[in-house]
Amino acid sequence: MINKIEQFQNVFFIGVAGVGMSAIAQYLQGIGKNVSGSDRYFHPNEYNKTKEQLEAEGIKCFLQDGSGITENTDLIVVSTAIEDTVYEVQKAKELGIPIIRRSELLSIIAKSKKTIAVAGTSGKSTTSAMLYQILLDAKLEPSIISGAGLTSIIKEGKIGNAAIGKGEWLIIEADESDGSVVQYEPEIGLLLNIDKDHQEIDELIDLFTIFKNNTKGLFIVNQSNALAKTLSADFQQDFGFEDENARYTVTDFKQNGFELSFRILGQSVMMHSLGKHSAENAAAAIAVANQIGVDLEVCAESLEHYEGIYRRHQILGQKNGVWVIDDYAHNPAKCAASINACQPLAEKVIAWFQPHGYKPTKFLRKDFVEEISRILRPQDEIWMSEIFYAGGTAEKDISANDLVEDIKAKGKNAHFVENRNDLLEQLRPELKEGTVLLLMGARDPSLEEFCKDLYNKL
Repeated sequence: MINKIEQFQNVFFIGVAGVGMSAIAQYLQGIGKNVSGSDRYFHPNEYNKTKEQLEAEGIKCFLQDGSGITENTDLIVVSTAIEDTVYEVQKAKELGIPIIRRSELLSIIAKSKKTIAVAGTSGKSTTSAMLYQILLDAKLEPSIISGAGLTSIIKEGKIGNAAIGKGEWLIIEADESDGSVVQYEPEIGLLLNIDKDHQEIDELIDLFTIFKNNTKGLFIVNQSNALAKTLSADFQQDFGFEDENARYTVTDFKQNGFELSFRILGQSVMMHSLGKHSAENAAAAIAVANQIGVDLEVCAESLEHYEGIYRRHQILGQKNGVWVIDDYAHNPAKCAASINACQPLAEKVIAWFQPHGYKPTKFLRKDFVEEISRILRPQDEIWMSEIFYAGGTAEKDISANDLVEDIKAKGKNAHFVENRNDLLEQLRPELKEGTVLLLMGARDPSLEEFCKDLYNKL
């Protein structure tokens, strides 16, 4: 059984192009392991950007046909999306090669460093990126394994979701969606929020309680989230948004266009970002950094130059007086926060959302309807296209149109365009000067190109 990072050298990832898998693959390659992998999105004689970026890092990529797995392979890594019926899994079993899940490998890596684990149902990637930037600017040379690409790293031509530093700190995301949050034993545990997402609230609280108990040092909690604060260990290291119980609380918050300003412990902070949730995430990053010795002034200066992460309120541009923004929002709380963050920018927000997965959409139907209906102003609109289907076994017993009809019944402006390729044609009459068009969705690897293409055709 492999439980230490020293126990393997040649590692193969099945599904290496996935955001979580590619991050760990790059990290291992960066610390001297021999890394290779395959993916179902790799096809003969067909360009794949992720494949090119991985190979530029020295990670050899193969078609998902078993050719990359040999007797020399020490370890096979699979994501939760990889089923046992996949041929490469069968080949690995025949060769007697150990197979572990991505999250298991991440927990092994985490034990080899001083780890800060960022948990919660929303904001993990953003907060991790902010914290990484602060520690980097504080000359602590941190490492990060993230669920999204950092813009500052993407500009170097990389995927952007991993970086290897010489320092002692490693920042990771502790994911609750697959239950793996309970596997980590970090020096610092950070809990951002608890909102209904992949599991019921009771199940989430149980998971995050184990995460708290597993944390070896500081456990820092958002006092502004009603459920998260029930797990608080010490108010003097907690954060919040205009919450007097939290030491690192946001005060004097203002949003002016795409600029945020606020104070934390009297320190003025300015950021190029959107929404109260961004300031809340910044408070979380500052709380952790300050607790390990970084001055508040250094934190503030770093965040002023923070460039954001891939598809988190990514501004594609403005055309004909219409701002177009691409966002990864995909659960009820995230969608509502994303719409809310755009409202100060314009008199009208038109939001488009592509739900992913039939089972999660059915599970969260009522919550999507409640949250989106609550946040929409009378003049705002929500548009949806059909649920993204990634393959596999799924009962297609719900449609995005069911959510649209429920939102309409609450007196809100809601519209269904089954095929997203028809969206722009139907939207054109609504896209008047002074409007924000917010595009939301996750898990679909073609969303980035879809959003960029829509903006180009605007």
